[in-house]
Amino acid sequence: MRDLGLEQAVRAAGGVGALARKIGISQPSLSNWSRVPAERVLAVEGLTGVDRAVLRPDLYGVPDTDDEVDVARAQEYGLLAALLRRAPGADLLARIARLRGDASPLGIAHAALAEAASTTGAERVEREFFDLFIGIGRGELLPYASFYLTGFLNERPLARLRDDLTGLGIARVESEAEPEDHAALLCEVMAGLANGRFGAPAGADGALFEKHLSPWIGRFFADLESAKSAQFYRYVGIVGRLFMAIESEAFALAP
Repeated sequence: MRDLGLEQAVRAAGGVGALARKIGISQPSLSNWSRVPAERVLAVEGLTGVDRAVLRPDLYGVPDTDDEVDVARAQEYGLLAALLRRAPGADLLARIARLRGDASPLGIAHAALAEAASTTGAERVEREFFDLFIGIGRGELLPYASFYLTGFLNERPLARLRDDLTGLGIARVESEAEPEDHAALLCEVMAGLANGRFGAPAGADGALFEKHLSPWIGRFFADLESAKSAQFYRYVGIVGRLFMAIESEAFALAP
């Protein structure tokens, strides 16, 4: 029997078969789900617009922190993770279009991202995502720490990251195709550390950021901002670049 979150996702997608096709799995496989698997939550959210807190309230429902800043940080990381994992569907674009900004640089970037989401379409963004991150042979950008730091994939930065994630008790999901140093996965980890979901020691988010994100991820978002194929994703790059600069400054000032 499907739980309420999965049931809502199935309805939003137009049926079990439609949701299975969008995710890229067989219909019988999805029919065996009683709830959305943890490793599929962000994909289903992006494709259906059903919030992750509805899909898996046990994982995303109530943050384990009452710090409003950390909650907002987790939401920002979660948004970046969802957009870097795969192209957003029409429902997620509609939600992004409702973002509101303020007079801060990041707030202005949010408003620009919202406007970009309101003036594009899911098919156009899907083609853009393909050109940027997949391509024929390879995409315009390779969003991996190892590549940015060494020029090659699956190098020593990935091994060091895996050691540190193991030390924090954060395990790789076997069905995950991407290595842990993919920008989307690192943003997912930072979201979990910011909202306390992983139960890591205080300061673990700062240590992970300084060691595994700070040396390269600002350059990645700057490259995304200026990439030839980037139209909607240009604004994702701006948001990411500004947010990572704020994080870097905040961690540098932390006691």
